[in-house]
Amino acid sequence: MTGSDVTLNFSRQEYAARIAKTRTAMNEAGIELLIATDPSNMGWLTGYDGWSFYTHQCVLVPLSGEPIWFGRGIDAAGARRTTFLDDDHIIAYADHYVQSTERHPMDYLSEVLTARGLGNLHIGVEMDNYYFSAACYASLVRHLPNARFRDATGLVNWQRAVKSAQEIIYMKRAARIVEAMHARIFEIIEPGMKKNRLAAEIFHCGISGADGHGGDYPAIVPMLPSGMDATAAHLTWDDREMKTGEATFFEIAGCHRRYHCPQSRTVYLGPVPQKYLDAEKAVLAGIDAGLEKARPGNRAEDIAEAFFTTLRSHGFEKDNRTGYSIGMSYPPDWGERTISLRRGDKTVLQPDMCIHFMPALWLDDGGLEITEPIRITETGSECLTTTPRQLMIKT
Repeated sequence: MTGSDVTLNFSRQEYAARIAKTRTAMNEAGIELLIATDPSNMGWLTGYDGWSFYTHQCVLVPLSGEPIWFGRGIDAAGARRTTFLDDDHIIAYADHYVQSTERHPMDYLSEVLTARGLGNLHIGVEMDNYYFSAACYASLVRHLPNARFRDATGLVNWQRAVKSAQEIIYMKRAARIVEAMHARIFEIIEPGMKKNRLAAEIFHCGISGADGHGGDYPAIVPMLPSGMDATAAHLTWDDREMKTGEATFFEIAGCHRRYHCPQSRTVYLGPVPQKYLDAEKAVLAGIDAGLEKARPGNRAEDIAEAFFTTLRSHGFEKDNRTGYSIGMSYPPDWGERTISLRRGDKTVLQPDMCIHFMPALWLDDGGLEITEPIRITETGSECLTTTPRQLMIKT
């Protein structure tokens, strides 16, 4: 199979435009060769899709010619099945490099770059990235003494911030999936139900998909802590039973072709204490204020400031960011690691940026998450989902 035989998730022209944007950013940063190790960036640039990011891999982007996929030998077939690259641009390393204490895959990559006349360039590497280790960097520096290395963290990520029409289609399909997931949660949740069974239903619904479109595995597993556990932001589930008199927030995402639409809702079993009703009122007012600022030309911090100010007027405080850019992603994070809704983020909002507006509150005896995935439009913003925006109560 050659690249021309592969069914891609995007047109060849769209991939070419993405590479051109990346090269413009490389030129501006003084980078002649980019080593992209983030699997989201690898997929966005070439289409590559595989659960192989637990081993060292990357996409090489020179200033001219096609990109090059580099990875483990047994994963080269995956590159042939999911990218537009031909065999000359798929380079595999032997399996004795995998988890070896004697050699490193980047040792071999250095040999490849040297043989191709690319070993003495200004090379960009994603220094602050989950998938690029200190050993990777040490190997490249040791074996490419004539190269000059530059930090390219976020370089490709920022090119992904404004979504194409096809990307928006995939994200809206993911939105339908997360809507179905929340509807299923509220349908079946009840006191005495074991949380692991509820988590299993969430996975089943998410992967089954919606409106005829299948779901993919999300970059983060479902978060569904209850009671005092919900005072923490990132706990998952156990096999204990759901209880009357507790709130459970559900931080989940629909995922379609690696594009994520995260959304959180909170379910309270039984009569709701007044403090939760007050928190709900404050959060909903803050969301309305933030959405009013979610328009082209405003800055990311404008949304955050509107939310924080409104929240404070209702007697609540929040000191962490309240949202982030979303799109294509792989574990361990469904955010794009670029835009943050917080004070000081001067990013100018543009049409077709997609953001998870995430105004969560963690109280002294539980948590409340009511969040909205939004798309910036030409005149304002739209919520990607139609899930009721409220504290969900089941008595």
